[in-house]
Amino acid sequence: MGTIKCIGVLTSGGDAPGMNAAIRAVTRAAIYHGLQVKGIYRGYHGLVTDEITDFKSENVSNIIQLGGTILKTARCKEFTTPEGRKIAYENMQKEGIDALVIIGGDGSLTGARIFAQEFDVPCIGLPGTIDNDLYGTDTTIGYDTALNTILEAVDKIRDTATSHERLFFIEVMGRDAGFLAINGAIASGAEAAIIPEVSTEVDQLEEFIKNGFRKSKNSSIVLVAESELTGGAMHYAERVKKEYPQYEVRVTILGHVQRGGSPTAHDRILASRLGTAAIDALLEDQRNVMIGIENDEIVYVPFSKATKNDKRLKPELIKVLHELSI
Repeated sequence: MGTIKCIGVLTSGGDAPGMNAAIRAVTRAAIYHGLQVKGIYRGYHGLVTDEITDFKSENVSNIIQLGGTILKTARCKEFTTPEGRKIAYENMQKEGIDALVIIGGDGSLTGARIFAQEFDVPCIGLPGTIDNDLYGTDTTIGYDTALNTILEAVDKIRDTATSHERLFFIEVMGRDAGFLAINGAIASGAEAAIIPEVSTEVDQLEEFIKNGFRKSKNSSIVLVAESELTGGAMHYAERVKKEYPQYEVRVTILGHVQRGGSPTAHDRILASRLGTAAIDALLEDQRNVMIGIENDEIVYVPFSKATKNDKRLKPELIKVLHELSI
């Protein structure tokens, strides 16, 4: 496509704390290198409906501390069709956009991969999702903040759980990944985590009860990933009521509170590093890669790997939680 002069930046899929820090970094790094920047509102939907605005340095002033995304985000059925993507490409051409930076999760980067293949558009992805489920990066933008939100909530729930000597099932986000549940359980001192990675191997509830979770405690907290594989917190609460009626059970579903709030220092720094690296990648003629971080070093991960490979949860984490919950 020749020399890149103008980039478009968008956020797509579920919002995550730190997305604004990433928008800021992409915008200012691009301007620093003499590139024009255009903000695309409401993700791929805005690319299809031409909701595109010139971005200057002042457009991203005083946003690094904000949760959510100033560019908004939306699902877009039109972009899943060849016709919709053609309209998006025509709008890009009309606006003079030469390359895209997409901040989002698995679905967002999959859309970028298809779009790049069809129209030969240089696309760079930034991993923005609280689930931490993208292959090729140690952590994703928003994950640390969400984990700290879970930690704060569980600490408060433990106060009432202890007062009433109850068993609490706390449902956290994660879809098909147990990173929030397992690390949230370790950090909060919870007794167990029910996660999709092991749900098909053993009956996690039976194992938890069998191990005598009340041996030395007057309350117990179990974090449950929301995945269909686990059935969620309500599923396990109902099972306890039927199979172990001697226990008093309560359920808390944290829901979208996990996506909100001001990003932690870790997420702000991560988003800033990945955002500037996205512009570096484009200047190096990289395309169709996700910017990740491994062992504190920036890495380029092909979209095909980032979206098609499963990110493995370390078995060591399960072992740590098991040993510390006695």
